[in-house]
Parts: sequence; C-alpha cells; structure tokens
Amino acid sequence: MLVTRYFRLLQQCARRNTPNVAKTLHAQLLKNGLHRYGPLPNTLLDAYGKCGLPGDAFSLFEEMPHRDQVSWASILTAYNQANLPRRTLSISRAILADDGLWPDHFVYASLVKACAGLGSIRLGRQVHASFLLSSFCEDDVTKSSLVDMYAKCGLPGDARAVFDSILAKNAVSWTAMVSAYARSGLKSDAMAIFESAPARSLFSWTALISGLVQSGNNVDAFHLFIDMRRDGVDIIDPLVLSSIVGACANLAMLELGKQIHGLVILLGYESCLFISNALIDTYAKCSDILGAKDIFNGMNRRDVVSWTSIIVGTAQHGQAEEALELFDKMVSTRVKPNEVTFVGLIYACSHVGLVDRGRGLFNSMIKDYGITPSLQHYTCLLDLLSRSGHLDEAENLINQMPFQPDEPTWAAFLSACKQHGKIEMAVRIADGLLSLKPEDPSTYILLSNIYARAAMWDKVANIRKLMTLMDVRKEPGYSCIDIGKEKQVFYAGETIHPMKDEIFCLLSELDAEMRRRGYVPDTSLVLHDMEQQEKEKQLFWHSERLAVAYGLLKSVPGTVIRIVKNLRVCGDCHTVLKFISAIVKREIVVRDANRYHHFKGGTCSCNDFW
Repeated sequence: MLVTRYFRLLQQCARRNTPNVAKTLHAQLLKNGLHRYGPLPNTLLDAYGKCGLPGDAFSLFEEMPHRDQVSWASILTAYNQANLPRRTLSISRAILADDGLWPDHFVYASLVKACAGLGSIRLGRQVHASFLLSSFCEDDVTKSSLVDMYAKCGLPGDARAVFDSILAKNAVSWTAMVSAYARSGLKSDAMAIFESAPARSLFSWTALISGLVQSGNNVDAFHLFIDMRRDGVDIIDPLVLSSIVGACANLAMLELGKQIHGLVILLGYESCLFISNALIDTYAKCSDILGAKDIFNGMNRRDVVSWTSIIVGTAQHGQAEEALELFDKMVSTRVKPNEVTFVGLIYACSHVGLVDRGRGLFNSMIKDYGITPSLQHYTCLLDLLSRSGHLDEAENLINQMPFQPDEPTWAAFLSACKQHGKIEMAVRIADGLLSLKPEDPSTYILLSNIYARAAMWDKVANIRKLMTLMDVRKEPGYSCIDIGKEKQVFYAGETIHPMKDEIFCLLSELDAEMRRRGYVPDTSLVLHDMEQQEKEKQLFWHSERLAVAYGLLKSVPGTVIRIVKNLRVCGDCHTVLKFISAIVKREIVVRDANRYHHFKGGTCSCNDFW
C-alpha cells in the first residue's frame, strides 16, 4: 500500500514539475528503505528528469544496482529535457559496455532527439541506420522523432521519406512533417500537409507558423496566426506567441509588436520567460530600446537569453557603456554568459572604440568561460581594431585566426583602410580580395573607390568591366516608415509618390537651412561620371531623406520618427539626418543594415563611428 502511494506521488510530482517535492519523496524513500524497491527507482528517476534536475537524476542512476531499458530511457530523456544533447549521446555509449543492454524504441527516440538538438545529421543517420537494423524498426514514435530530426537538419526530403513509412500517423508525426516543410521555406508543401492532416491542433498551427517565421515568411505567418485566432484555437501553450513576436522583430513593425504584446498580457503569458525574452528582442529591433528595457526591468526571473538580449540591444543602439555595465551585473548575479553575449559585448566596444576593453573581453571569453571564439567573434574584434586605426594588429589577427576570412570580413577591413587613409595597404588588400571573385555588388563599389583613391584608373576600368560582365547591380536602396497603422516604402530616386511635391518642397527648405549652418554635400560615393550639381541631386533623392520628410509631414509633432533601411546609411545622409534632427527638434531613429542610429539635437548615438 505504501509503495503504491509513493508511486502515485512521484508520478504526480513529475506531471506538476515540483522539484522540491521530488527531493522530499526521495528522502522519505531512503528513510523507509524503499529506494530500491520495485518500480520506485525508475519512477523517481523519471520525476527528477521531468522536474529539471538532471544532476540528481544521474546521481540516482549511478547508484542503481540494476538498470534496465526504462532506466536508460529515463536518464536520456532527463538530459534531453535539460537541453544537454551531447551528454545524452556520450552516456548512451555505456548502454552496451556497462549493462549489456540493446537499445529499445524509447532509447532510440531519445538518441534521435539528441541528434536533432545538436543539428548533427551525421550522428542522426548513424542512429537511423542502427534503428533500421533493430527489432524496433517499425516503431512509429521513433519514426516521428526521425521526421523531426531531418526537419531540424534542413532535409525535408528525408523527413518526407520517413513520414511516408509511418503506418499509423498520429498528431506528432503530422506536426513534425508540417514543421519540416515550413522551416525549409517550402510554404506550399507545408500548407498541403497541414490541410490534409486529419485534425488541426494548436501544436500543428504552431509548427506551421513557427516554421514560416524561421524561414523568413513572416507576413504569411501573420496571416495564418490571424486565421488561427478566427478558428477559435485555444492558446494553451505560449510557443506560437513567441514565434509571432519574433516575426514582429524580423519585420521591424513596432505597432504590430505592441498589439501582440497586448494579446500576450490578455492571455496571461506576460510572466513567461521565453515570451519576455522575445519581447525584449522585438522592442530592441523595432528601435524602441526603452520598451526593451521596460520588459527586462519588469522580469521576476532572467536567464542568459534575457541578459544577452538586452546587452545586444543596448549595444546595437549605441549605448556601449550601458551594455558593459549590464554585463557586469549579469556576472554578479552568477548568470554565465554564452557565445552570443560576447558577440554583443565586443560589438559594443567596436562602435565606440574601446580597444583595450574589447581585447580583454575576447581573452576573458576564452580563459574564464572556456568559449572557443567563432568567426563572428574574430570579425567583431577585427572590426574593433581596424575601426580604431590598429590596422597592423588587425591584419595580423586575420593571418593568425583559425578561420578563412570571408568576403564581408575582408571588405570591412578594406573599408577601414580607406577610412584611415592607408592607401598602400588598401590596394594590397583590394588585390587579394579581387582574386577571391567577390559576389556582393557593394564589394565591387568599394574596390572601385579604393583604386580611384590611388589613381589606378586602369583597375577602376577593370572593376567596372567586371561589374558589367557579371551583371553586378547594386541593390536598390529603400526605406520604410510606419506612422500608426500606415506603412510607406520609399526607393532612392522615387518621383511618383502622391506627395512628391510636398516632400521636395520640405527637403529643399531643409537643404537651404543646412547649407546656412555649414553643410557641404559629400559626393565622393557617387560613382557616376557627372557634374557636381548632378551628384548632389542624386544624394538629395536618397530613400531615407524621402522617408524622413514624409514622416515630418504626416506624423504627430514631437513624436519619434522611426525608419528601417535595407542598406547602410551613406556618409552624406548620416550628416544630413544629424542636421535635420537639430533643425526640426525631433528624434529620428534609423535601423540600417549595420546598426541603429538615434539622431537627436544634431548628434548620433553611434558617435559617427559606424
């Protein structure tokens, strides 16, 4: 009777996720001498895993004198649930060596899930092959896990082959296949599977919407979310909200993000950790860093993602000192930073020229936290060194780092050489970069500028000939502005907008006032052979200027003007926006391809270091 009572209590503990209760019950089992009786050890092991206590689960597992397949499945599941897939796979090798057991379908499903967590297709195929040779090769649960694994590894064709072999397809397998197509960007295939499923649940809707967001189909994801709401699907799990909040971040649509935030509050999920983390990221990416800070400051519990999101957000908005202060607070609360945290920190140092602090953080990442630097870390450090004029050190770093520099890395270094007037070094780097046959049109434009600065006109002509032969075209510049529920997109040189005359008139007035205040147009980046006046006219019609003028004409006086641009703000427009912010006494926030610029009172948050 007592054994049955403990068995039920442990099952209840696992369902309710109450770790303290699990430890209390373990203590009582030890006191009553029941810790090795019948099914209780495995049930306790399962409870520890489901309560997020993998360390306690493993200690118990090690002490068990007799372990069976249930024991192994429970410990592997515990590691998977704790997001420790490497530990899952490493410990699984001992199944045969220590206990002489063959994996069963539960163990296979756990191993497949671990491979999916790692994104390791090589290990996944090995487990799949072993599964096919086992006596459990027809197990549909493991096959559903395989569908999910191939989906997460970006192989929807392999996922479909496994899916078609499932005899009794359940909701899990249908959902996994929907996810496989959606996250691979195969929207029509995902919709076909979704619509042919025998039943639609919140989880199948979530798989479709989340997959579309991950593959960049954010607008389609929003339309489906609206359809789901119209169908009256009860949101009993907040994951779909996290995905749609992420879509707001990707689209940089602040007003829409605020509406979704309101829905989150209405449904009672505002205290959900990963929803709050997504909201921090969204407000930051929608240029409302104050909104991101409000979310962060209101959180009762914060994890590494929370801290990293706010650190990266403040860094991108030019608030480097605050980002570094946040990092110090993060460390003081004993939250261990991850790879992304250090990318944000070194990025912050890069954009205000804190060379010594950036070097220190790079070294601390390796020595204090055991993080192996990625290409992104090296690129951020290289950017810091080169922007700050330490070009020889930057070049040594390129030659010594354990990665082949990619085209953007070389282009960033080349741009710094040009900025600091190191023409000889720039030409040498340009020759090397040209030999890589770059693909980005802006790289060719940069190369042309370098050779022009060095008066190497034959190479300038060669670059332009290459651009013609390769049909290289610079991506058209455009800027988006949201005013309430209205969204407007302006392209560089646009002359067909209904408010063209009003926009031209306002820009002309602003241009005259700027010139009175000392503005001189910088036409050095206009490559076309034309008169100075024509070059200035080209700059006059850049998309961000059109968007700002429209915002000044249409928005409520005194409100912040927020613009999203697909390319980097050019040097002349950067100067112009500083002048305009001082003239009209308005804050202008521009999110370009590189960072965020807060123009206010004639200055920019990037301190002209971008």
